[in-house]
Amino acid sequence: MNHRATVSERGQVTIPKPLRDRLGIRPGEVLTFTEERGRLIARKAMPVDPVERVYGILEGTDAMPEGGGTDEYLEAVRGPAEGGT
Repeated sequence: MNHRATVSERGQVTIPKPLRDRLGIRPGEVLTFTEERGRLIARKAMPVDPVERVYGILEGTDAMPEGGGTDEYLEAVRGPAEGGT
């Protein structure tokens, strides 16, 4: 089924309601746009993996001991474990 929309002066396009409903596109949802062989392709953006979002966030800060891993970081934050070596 083909749908038409007009591009506004500001470059905005309203996605036709039947398409929004069928594809589950809600207000505030992020779409990605790519150009493939002269065609504009719009896709629902993939959710950001929360681990990917924070990966490496402490790198290069004083919060992460030089050359340390998770155990060293936790010890720096919490202090030495009781009864630990």
